[in-house]
Amino acid sequence: MKTISRFIALVVTLALPALGLAATWTIDPEHSNVGFRIRHLMVSNVKGTFDTYTGTVEINDQDISKSKVMVTIDTKSINTRVQKRDDHLRSADFFDVARFPTMTFVSKKVVPDGKEKVTVTGDLTIRGVTREVVLDVEGLTPETKDPWGNFRRGATATTTINRKDFGLTWNKALETGGVVVGDDVLITLEVEMVRAKAK
Repeated sequence: MKTISRFIALVVTLALPALGLAATWTIDPEHSNVGFRIRHLMVSNVKGTFDTYTGTVEINDQDISKSKVMVTIDTKSINTRVQKRDDHLRSADFFDVARFPTMTFVSKKVVPDGKEKVTVTGDLTIRGVTREVVLDVEGLTPETKDPWGNFRRGATATTTINRKDFGLTWNKALETGGVVVGDDVLITLEVEMVRAKAK
């Protein structure tokens, strides 16, 4: 009986490192970027960022499909480097930040796509409207220890959404044809994460 108990204890001990492969990472906003690009006047692209956000990523290296992502973005922090335009984007014509101060993304499914890519399907909520979107993630780096003892990882994620799906419908027609603002929005996330310290 003692032999069996010792054997079970040994198996559990050997399994602990594998269980430890799942870790929680916090997005570092000082070294990350939440950006977007949209067509303007049918002739050029306007780029912008959201400068205030928080997020956690639970990465399971043993089974990446068990990983999870949750991000909250402050819609007031939109920044296209033009004050008048940013104020309009914060108004009820677009993000209506007085009523909807945040947008969120919560993952539902993570699927590996080759050796270096992952697709993350989840619910994106903007202006109280939730739609399923798919993030294409690539470049998930191995852990790196910074000079201050923190462990870090990075990745890039992209997706394209139709703004009208989320109630962002404002527009004006041009005399020459077309509209002021395009419908498709390219979203690019450059993320650097810090591993949460073990409790």
